[in-house]
Amino acid sequence: MRQLQHHLTVNGHGRGMTDITREIQQWVPTSGIETGLLNLFVQHTSCSLIIQENADPDVLQDMEAFMSRLVPDGDPIFCHRAEGLDDMPAHIRMALTQVSLTVPVTDGRLALGIWQGIYLYEHRLQPMTRHVRLHLLGE
Repeated sequence: MRQLQHHLTVNGHGRGMTDITREIQQWVPTSGIETGLLNLFVQHTSCSLIIQENADPDVLQDMEAFMSRLVPDGDPIFCHRAEGLDDMPAHIRMALTQVSLTVPVTDGRLALGIWQGIYLYEHRLQPMTRHVRLHLLGE
């Protein structure tokens, strides 16, 4: 068994999803690992990682519309507003999604389905720089 780690910096554009699949797909083959597991971990509390459809952009728009209805900015039930009206909703959105994903690696490639992409889902309104750690284990 071998292990490798990699750091990915994502410069977002504010609330929404940024497809990070390509950057990850380019790194995995350089590892020399043919069979294994890739764990991705985002080091923040107001964004998340998701695997979602990458063919129809309406899916991403509908996901955001649902989240906006479920966890609205500025909801008066929230006390934590240290960084604005989107602060606590961003933390809740993160808790409802994931900060870590595991994807199989087969034949030296991510074993994603044909319509699957890996996204950093930014929950804050303003542009942020985010850090994703990749940990690949295999042989």
